[in-house]
Amino acid sequence: MSPPIMSPLSPLSPTGSQSNPFRNRVPTQLRRCVPLYIACVCILLLIANLDVVSSAPRPVSLSRRSSSSGSHSTKPRGFPKKIWQSWKVAPLSFEAEKILTARTWTDKNPGYRYEVLTDTNDMEYVEEHFGSGGVDRPDIIDFYREVNATIVKADLLRYMIMYAEGGVYADIDVEDLRPVARWIPERFAEKDVDLVVGVEIDQPAFKDHPILGGKSMSFCQWTFMSRPRHPVMLALVESIMSWLTDVARAQKVPISQVALDFDEIISGTGPSAFTKAILEYMSSRSRSGPVRWDTFHDMDESKLVAGVLVRDVESFAAGQGHSDSGNHGSRGALVKHHYHASNWPSRHPRFRHPVFGEVERCNWDAECVSKWDKDVAAFDALSPEEKKKKINDHENFLKTQGEQKQFGQRTPGDHPLGIPPPKPPQLPLQVPPKPEELKLK
Repeated sequence: MSPPIMSPLSPLSPTGSQSNPFRNRVPTQLRRCVPLYIACVCILLLIANLDVVSSAPRPVSLSRRSSSSGSHSTKPRGFPKKIWQSWKVAPLSFEAEKILTARTWTDKNPGYRYEVLTDTNDMEYVEEHFGSGGVDRPDIIDFYREVNATIVKADLLRYMIMYAEGGVYADIDVEDLRPVARWIPERFAEKDVDLVVGVEIDQPAFKDHPILGGKSMSFCQWTFMSRPRHPVMLALVESIMSWLTDVARAQKVPISQVALDFDEIISGTGPSAFTKAILEYMSSRSRSGPVRWDTFHDMDESKLVAGVLVRDVESFAAGQGHSDSGNHGSRGALVKHHYHASNWPSRHPRFRHPVFGEVERCNWDAECVSKWDKDVAAFDALSPEEKKKKINDHENFLKTQGEQKQFGQRTPGDHPLGIPPPKPPQLPLQVPPKPEELKLK
């Protein structure tokens, strides 16, 4: 008789006798889930360990840290307490006049850092802040390296500094009259302000003039304050790149060899370009249509539009003799522009009529500009021979006047062609400071 077949589940089965004593006590379905439970626990432990590792501090370079924090979509807290200027040489090599002017910024703002970028360290700054560790725009670096025109590089650099780090920018010939803390009036909350600018020229009556029109309404860009990463600053840099590339293509020369006149600089990189970019930014954020210059014409107090605080003309451009700019002795004047920096207009001349000179000599005086226009129109109607004679008469007059001045003789008061002398700015009398102003010094 054959022995009975032992079932694996039988107590008599060899396999059954060797099995885990708890096997029959654990349900089969539960035993099948145990490996899955163990796998889940392992995954959870792995994730927890990764979170601990990732939260541990790691060394980060200062440049990378600042650029990363600046790239966040959230608005930076406050304006950086940093004053920027750019010049040919470092502060220790400044001329006495520039040392005195520059010192006003540190004297009036002791809690601010101060830095000057020069012709020898500007490229290093651009490569650091616009390279892979910063804004990561190699095209901007290459473009800046290719530009040779000093004034174009100066305009580009101020916009790039303000985009990369923000703070206060001031030309080297601008004197600080009041602390930067006073730039934002108390009725405005600083958290609502992203950019602070001032009116420079407010002469909309000349907007259609062929020479003066493009610069008759503008914000001042020799001094302004910006938060880092402000869209206007990057828009300006990109606009200049596009514009100068087109000019180089039209002139059939490399960007490094482009020739520009005064008005092309003003409209391409200077105050007119600055103003255009700001108005376009305001308009892009406006719910009531485009923002035009009318909003800022004849202002008697600051206005805040789309986060841009616009101060009246007296704030940053007092003492011009036009645009109701007031004088530097007033309480509202914040800075004083001395106009003695790089003398760049000599390398990018204004339009100069061969007989009647520059219309800018009129300093926005309507009667003077009207006479200049009529004289030029009458000259254009002359025959070539008559034009040549007028030009010769004018040159002889200038030569005689120069010789008499050289030998100390009194120069004649009247030009043979009836051309008025340059009109000096009609500056109001300086008002003595009030007692409360003296306390600020």
